[in-house]
Amino acid sequence: MALMMPAVPELPAAPDAPDAIDVPEVGGDDADADLVARLRAGDRAAVEVVYVAHHAAIRGFARRLVGDTASAEDIVHETFVALPRAIRRFRGEGSLRAFLIGVAANHSRRHVRSATRRRRATERLAAREEIQPRTVDATAALITRQMAHRLWAALDELPIDQRVVFVLCEAEQRTSVEVAAIVGAPEGTVRTRLFHAKRKLREMLAAPEDAP
Repeated sequence: MALMMPAVPELPAAPDAPDAIDVPEVGGDDADADLVARLRAGDRAAVEVVYVAHHAAIRGFARRLVGDTASAEDIVHETFVALPRAIRRFRGEGSLRAFLIGVAANHSRRHVRSATRRRRATERLAAREEIQPRTVDATAALITRQMAHRLWAALDELPIDQRVVFVLCEAEQRTSVEVAAIVGAPEGTVRTRLFHAKRKLREMLAAPEDAP
């Protein structure tokens, strides 16, 4: 049975934040090549052009990865600050957007840890509400939140490399070839990471909630 990336994780982390709108890529290889040349030449206006074209996609990826709006915004900021230096590594083997997602993934490691700590603190506070009498609607909402928390808790146990691959393959529906280009790993390594991520998630989600 295939394990699907849940649709709910972005929302419980930041219920008041609007969902990022993924703007389709435009311009093609020629436009990318022109922007890359301008970035390598130190054209600051080119960074603004790239930001306008791609920030929504980077924010969407970051939110799916960390489940925390504040951390996602930090990742977006760090990605575009790092772009003028990082662009030297761009070899043109994929799209500029894919390269940017790879930069964002590299900057996500400490943010995943901090988002996990915040999420666990929030869960401890939320657990206190569970002992209060509730209406049917309130109970249904609580169950939804508990399911989302459990899904995120399982994701938080994955190594970051497996987590990145899982989000890219399952949540963003990218092929293993695309993901390999983004993370800078062989396609076989991507498939292996995805296999282990799915297996671990199945095991954690199948275990009783009170299991150690």
